[in-house]
Amino acid sequence: MDIFDVLSLIGGLCLFLFGMNIMGQALERRAGNGLKSLLGKMTTNKVVGLLTGMGVTAVIQSSSATTVMVVGFVNSGLMTLKQSINVIMGANIGTTVTAWILSLAGIDSENVFINLLKPTSFTPVLALIGIVLFMMSKKQKNKDTGMILLGFATLMFGMDTMSGAVSGLRDIPQFQNLFLTFTNPILGVIAGALLTAIIQSSSASVGILQALASTGAVTYGAAIPIIIGQHIGTCITAMLSSVGTNKNAKRAALVHLSFNIIGGVVWITVFSIIKAVLKPALLDESASLMGIAVFHSVISVATTVLIFPFSGLLEKLVCRIIPDAKMPEKTIELDERLFGSPALALGQCKKVLDKMALLSTDALKDSIDCVLNYDEGKAEKIREIEDETDRLEDMISTYLLKLSGRQLGDEESVKTTEYLKLVGDYERIADHAVNIIESAEEKKEKQIEFTQQAVEEYKKISAAVIEILDMAYEAFANEDYVLARRTEPLEEVIDVMKETLRTRHIKRLQKGECSVAAGFVWSDLLTNLERVSDHCSNVSGCFLYALGSNMNIHENQRVLRATDIEFKEEFNEYEKKYNL
Repeated sequence: MDIFDVLSLIGGLCLFLFGMNIMGQALERRAGNGLKSLLGKMTTNKVVGLLTGMGVTAVIQSSSATTVMVVGFVNSGLMTLKQSINVIMGANIGTTVTAWILSLAGIDSENVFINLLKPTSFTPVLALIGIVLFMMSKKQKNKDTGMILLGFATLMFGMDTMSGAVSGLRDIPQFQNLFLTFTNPILGVIAGALLTAIIQSSSASVGILQALASTGAVTYGAAIPIIIGQHIGTCITAMLSSVGTNKNAKRAALVHLSFNIIGGVVWITVFSIIKAVLKPALLDESASLMGIAVFHSVISVATTVLIFPFSGLLEKLVCRIIPDAKMPEKTIELDERLFGSPALALGQCKKVLDKMALLSTDALKDSIDCVLNYDEGKAEKIREIEDETDRLEDMISTYLLKLSGRQLGDEESVKTTEYLKLVGDYERIADHAVNIIESAEEKKEKQIEFTQQAVEEYKKISAAVIEILDMAYEAFANEDYVLARRTEPLEEVIDVMKETLRTRHIKRLQKGECSVAAGFVWSDLLTNLERVSDHCSNVSGCFLYALGSNMNIHENQRVLRATDIEFKEEFNEYEKKYNL
């Protein structure tokens, strides 16, 4: 093996790791809401959690990525520690899929159809399809599909390059002696753990082992301890991701480590006993690519079968190692660890935005009530809510801006823009709630009384604003297209009501039926209520036009008013309902 073989080995390794990385990222983006839906099925049911972990990891090809996401879920309060244990166990089985795919490179037959199963036979075709989809298609989903195929082709090409580069090692005595050293179970476990910890991927380290095994110098006696060590080394990623998280998230990472250490100790002990007592001839045979994939899967499944019935004890163990804090910890609402799956990050973002929307909606309703029935306790609560919505706006906007810097699919990109617009509207609704409270306080302090006609008019426009407020929230929360459409004609009616009520008030002033001070309060109230309806229209319009990836809300609303027959019919319906 000369310097050129070393360079080929380095190049092949780089291509292999790069291909695995871009394939995993593209798979994750392509899965999108499907992955979100799959993870949403995580329940207290242990078997469902196990299967979910297997499914997600099989899709994104990385148990480390799945476990990091799980740590993020627990940290954000999306998942309990008990649920995370079963998912982590499933992830250890799901990650073995990669080794089976790589093992196809070891197929050796004169049969044409069997040879077609070899990656070197079909990856050029996949690469061709992938590059056509990536360069020619304008749709992000097609581009992601192309990236998956290109990533897989790059991965397999890197694997083939590594195998070719190390083929000369089979005749070097030092290389053979190196793997004789690894037949010592403890050294083998340490080597496997260190390699996997460095590259932070058990799938990649198994691929490297398979490439080395293609030389014929790696026996099963050396490979099995290394595989066991690889299961332990893959925990480093989750442990690093748990830094700075709450205690339950740290416990989830510790579950991953404990699970693999317990399994590693048990199976290396069993392996050592079998090796010493039975001395099977298999351990001295050269390991094949398929054989490594088999043992990788068997160890993962066996560890899960061993520990799965005792998941409750595992939970108690990690809780004992990391005890509860004396003071309750605050759940992190938005965790950047979820950036690995943009669809899931946006799903969590929507939950926090939903909380903000409810706070703003409740504050506005309370402020409307306080105008005619002032309550000091409600006024204080409204100001607290406004402070909280300011905090949530900063947090959500910062989170979304960071997320937008990632490579997002078309759907995720549109959702990110939609949420950035929505967060501003709901923050402004909370501001208007405070403005209305200030008008209510001015009315109380100056002992201003509205005429009976003004009270009735205020009740009508308030009812219309509350209706559009509820309608906009339901349209956003439930992604209801019908409700989203109905907010726009109601907003137009509220605009007309505002001008009508302002004109009527001027007439009352001219007749001396009310005071100038009352006029200022009345004008401020009408302005704030009308602007709240504008923000509600923005909320619904934002969702409505995001469906068509068109975020030019105001332009679309203008066209809708001018051309839509249904809009005109609904406008007439609301005009009759709130007829003044």
